[in-house]
Amino acid sequence: MSEGHWFPAKIDVSGVLADVATDIDWKRSLSIMQRASLVFVSLVLVHFAWAGSYDPLVVDPNFHPKMRDLTVHDAARSRDIPVRVYFPPNDKPAPVVLFSHGLGGSRQGSKFLGERWAARGYVAVFVQHPGSDDLVWKNAPPAERMAVLRKAASLENFFLRVGDIRAVLDQLEAWNKSGPLANRMDLTRIGMSGHSFGAVTTQAVSGETFLMSGTELTDPRIRAAVIMSPSTPKSETAERAFGEVKIPWLLMTGTNDVAPIGETDAKARLTVYPALHGVPKYQVVLKNADHSVFADRALPRDRRPGNLNHHRVIRALSTAFWDAYLQDNKDALAWLNGAGPRSVMEPADDWRASPQK
Repeated sequence: MSEGHWFPAKIDVSGVLADVATDIDWKRSLSIMQRASLVFVSLVLVHFAWAGSYDPLVVDPNFHPKMRDLTVHDAARSRDIPVRVYFPPNDKPAPVVLFSHGLGGSRQGSKFLGERWAARGYVAVFVQHPGSDDLVWKNAPPAERMAVLRKAASLENFFLRVGDIRAVLDQLEAWNKSGPLANRMDLTRIGMSGHSFGAVTTQAVSGETFLMSGTELTDPRIRAAVIMSPSTPKSETAERAFGEVKIPWLLMTGTNDVAPIGETDAKARLTVYPALHGVPKYQVVLKNADHSVFADRALPRDRRPGNLNHHRVIRALSTAFWDAYLQDNKDALAWLNGAGPRSVMEPADDWRASPQK
């Protein structure tokens, strides 16, 4: 259950050629990147040929999202929760999307999503979870970082994270009445998302069932969820854990989606989708995508060159999903349920959709 910021990143996906060249012959690396660039350009052309009236990738090139770092104080738990808020282009009340980082991450992570969702008209709230954030490893000696991260991947921190989401939603309601976010949010339209440990957090508050413990963690204020690197709990089958989900879920993973910490492999991440019943559900599996594909930077352990198209697919699918299920945009729904996703994906990527309730 780890995010791309659990360890100091050496490789930036946008500049991966420099590090790849140290591992393999630079001519071979250049050839790989040139072929990837040609595929990327081809996909762009196909996308614009299909796009029609709705395009989830269109944003105002002159818009640069404003950010504000705030702190939610949960008095009941004597706990401070840092958040980063990305603001949309206008001051009208906008739908809200929360994001929960992976193990060792922070509110600064996955900026490419926060900025894009804001540009598309959402108030994006990126939550930082003390106890399983970047402060866990930053102050530890390098040789001890993996050990302290494994310790932080605990049941105690899981419940703290779930409590953080509820506390943040409560505070957003208060701030929407008066304060730094007054009248900026439409809190009848809330989406929840997260990566890795953040995906576990998202599943828990978005409809997962905990039969063995009888614990109820679902927050009814959440209308839809995007889950990056999903997983099934050890104590339950996928059917028992996810068979009673009541809201739309979009699942995202990759064929190499294996976390440095935890026992979930890429195959196991595919057990969630078939367990969902009676709700709109979607799943993308990106070919050769590693666990860090949902972060801004690759992990040092990643061995493959970054695919230029993966972030594009993640932005397009998540935006269309939010537009369809938080804004009731019929064109977005038609794009999502039709040929739209394939117009931005590569042939080897796998896409599954079951939009009918």
